[in-house]
Amino acid sequence: MAKENSFDIVSKTDYAEVTNALNQTAKEISQRFDFKGSKAAAVLVVKDLQLTAEDDTRLRNMNDILQSKLLKRGISLKALDYQKVEPAAGGTVRQLVKIQQGIPTDKAKEVVRFIKDNKFKVQASIQGETVRVSGKDRDTLQQVIAALKAKDFGIDMQFDNYR
Repeated sequence: MAKENSFDIVSKTDYAEVTNALNQTAKEISQRFDFKGSKAAAVLVVKDLQLTAEDDTRLRNMNDILQSKLLKRGISLKALDYQKVEPAAGGTVRQLVKIQQGIPTDKAKEVVRFIKDNKFKVQASIQGETVRVSGKDRDTLQQVIAALKAKDFGIDMQFDNYR
């Protein structure tokens, strides 16, 4: 009679929405006056974004455009991991932006520790790139979700498979 309820904490990014945001960014860059005749580009390389521009200012402006388009498409900015700006060929600068898929192990351990430290009557376990939280009471699971949403772990989290 004591049925276990559970949910998964995951981090997934929809690449179709990222591609759409990149296309919108490219269109806006081609139409903006401050980017006329520039070599600015934002492209998807394997599973990461690569931003290229003539200087840091244009790179920052292009990044602002990209972030606004991603937010409009429902992609959290916490899913983006910005790497160091580096010089590229032709006097341009390049920045790689990694897109987070799955919860890194150190962050998963931090989430599990947070759940255990708050003494919720649930069990949390790391299963690959997800964290499964299970317990007998659905209300307790709802409290865990609310507590996790309130705390900022610096990663994009979604809650899946609530049963």
